[in-house]
Parts: sequence; C-alpha cells; structure tokens
Amino acid sequence: MKEKFDALIDHLVNGGFFMEEAVEILEKGMIERALSRTSQNQSAASKALGIHRNTLQRKMVEYQIDGKRPRRKQSGRAGTRTAASKRIAS
Repeated sequence: MKEKFDALIDHLVNGGFFMEEAVEILEKGMIERALSRTSQNQSAASKALGIHRNTLQRKMVEYQIDGKRPRRKQSGRAGTRTAASKRIAS
C-alpha cells in the first residue's frame, strides 16, 4: 500500500500539482467513494471516513458533490390514468 501512495505522490509532484489541489482530489475522491459504497448514506459515509457528518456535508458543498440518492422509476407509464382517476374526472 505504501508503494502505491509513494507512486501517487510522485505522479502528483511530477505533474505540477500544488498540495492544495492534491488534497482536494484525494478528499473529493474519498467522499464520492464512501457515499457510493454506503448508498448515499451520509451518516455511514462520515463514519467510514472518520469525520463528523457536518464536516462531510460542508465538504460536499465545497466540492459540489450531490448526495442525493438516484430516483426510482415510476411504476406504470407516465401520463396514463388509472380507472379510479377516470371515474373521478367523469
């Protein structure tokens, strides 16, 4: 694992990244990965990252990370009316 971090550091330094940019890349990536693995559960993601939930939310705003769960598809076809709604409309 240490070898992978050393290689990453070399890549960032040789690529001309400033330390602030490298920290942002790492933080944003870890937050996105933790949210993905916890099905967007911010409380669980903050625990996995070892940070307070408020800190996670602040960083999500800072890095423009959307923490919303994907919407489920509507059942049935959009725009169709049920038998009950047809009776009410009549």
